[in-house]
Amino acid sequence: MSDIIWKLIEITIIISLLIPIAAMLVWVERRLIGIWQDRLGPNRVGPFGVLQSLADLLKILGKEDWIPPFSERLVFTIAPVIGAMCVLMSFAVIPFAPSIGVVDLNIGLLFFLAMASLAVYSVVLAGWASNSKYALLGGMRAAAQTVSYEVFMGLSVMGVVMLSGSFNLREIVLAQTDGWFISTQFIGFVIFLIAGIAESHRLPFDLPEAETELTAGYHTEYSGLKFALFFLGEYLGVTLISAMSVVLFFGGWLMPEPFSLWLPPLVWFIAKVMFFVVFFILLRTSLPRPRFDQLLAFGWQVMLPLALLNLVVTAALKLSGGL
Repeated sequence: MSDIIWKLIEITIIISLLIPIAAMLVWVERRLIGIWQDRLGPNRVGPFGVLQSLADLLKILGKEDWIPPFSERLVFTIAPVIGAMCVLMSFAVIPFAPSIGVVDLNIGLLFFLAMASLAVYSVVLAGWASNSKYALLGGMRAAAQTVSYEVFMGLSVMGVVMLSGSFNLREIVLAQTDGWFISTQFIGFVIFLIAGIAESHRLPFDLPEAETELTAGYHTEYSGLKFALFFLGEYLGVTLISAMSVVLFFGGWLMPEPFSLWLPPLVWFIAKVMFFVVFFILLRTSLPRPRFDQLLAFGWQVMLPLALLNLVVTAALKLSGGL
């Protein structure tokens, strides 16, 4: 009984930290983009504008939570909840530190991939239920983009599974005690990262919600709390892909011997995740958005052959004793 209570407390703490972190990422993103583009970021609400996210949240919650009369009401309402829940459930298998994590699943990696697959229903249902041309086009783009890049994401992590001999994320981290997998799975890491950007619909792959073409894509008709849930899902998705990149390729909480003594494992894990979050933000300021046909062609003509090549070479080296 005490174990159940402790797990419930742990789940509550992790969720209560993740949601404010997603809100603060909005401020971090605006602030960093302001620095990189040589302009002022948020600097009015609170010191250095740190309360800007709170002001945005109050503004969103103060808006009318309107449901279009021409929409499919039930599906329209549950679509944003599906997206946020899938991302939050994915964090259940993330090992944050040696003794911190909600659940230690033997199929943790498969669970993450399954939740990523289910999350596409959120945007597809939102686009369809809105009964709007722009929203439907955004939903169709999201379906094609997500389903395509899920294939490459799954193939990219198979090399890690071969080297660690497990789908358990904690065992994958411990398998990197003698060296991070980035050294042998660099191509797999690049493919995983690109697929993760496409999965989370972040720039430059934010085509399902391209403002210049589709107004706001699949969430054009959303407002109030429902729009906030889509917003929450996007920033939690950025954090999730960053955390998975750290777990699979950068040793999780592990650090080389001199550095591991300086800070606790959890702090090292958070520092690595924040590095990737900043990288996601930098991409938004640096790269232009490709055409949708270019995005899909790049996936099937470049990413798929590279993922298969990485898989075959890793298997061959593993069998020959080279890894």
